[in-house]
Amino acid sequence: METIQKIGQISVPVKDFNRAISFYQNILELPLLFSTGTLAFFDCNGVRLLLSLPEKEEFAHASSILYFQVEEIHKAHAEFTNKGVSFIDEPHLIAKIGQTETWMSFFKDTEGNTHALMSEVEAE
Repeated sequence: METIQKIGQISVPVKDFNRAISFYQNILELPLLFSTGTLAFFDCNGVRLLLSLPEKEEFAHASSILYFQVEEIHKAHAEFTNKGVSFIDEPHLIAKIGQTETWMSFFKDTEGNTHALMSEVEAE
C-alpha cells in the first residue's frame, strides 16, 4: 500500500486575484513561483500554496486555516501589523508540552480567510 508522504500543495480561494497576490507576495513575503490565468503559485518552504478564483460557487468559501511558522512570534506580529495585516488577537500561549511552548496569533488575509502565525519555543 502506498502511504502519504507530505502535503504538496494547499489551495486558498480568493475573491480579488490581484489583491490576494499582492498580500501573499508583498506582505507575507512568500516567493511567487508563477501565475497564470486565475492561478498563482507561491513557495512556503517546500509546500506550494495555490491562490485561485473559485471556478464554481460551491468552492467560494473560506479556506482551511494555514499556520505559518515563525521564529519570534512577537516580532513577526509587530512587523506584519506595521504592514497592515489585520490580526484577530495578540500572540498568546496555546499549549505547553514538556519544555516546549506553542504560541499563536490569528489574522485575516485580504480575502477574509483566517490564518495564523505560530511559534514553538523552549519554555523559560
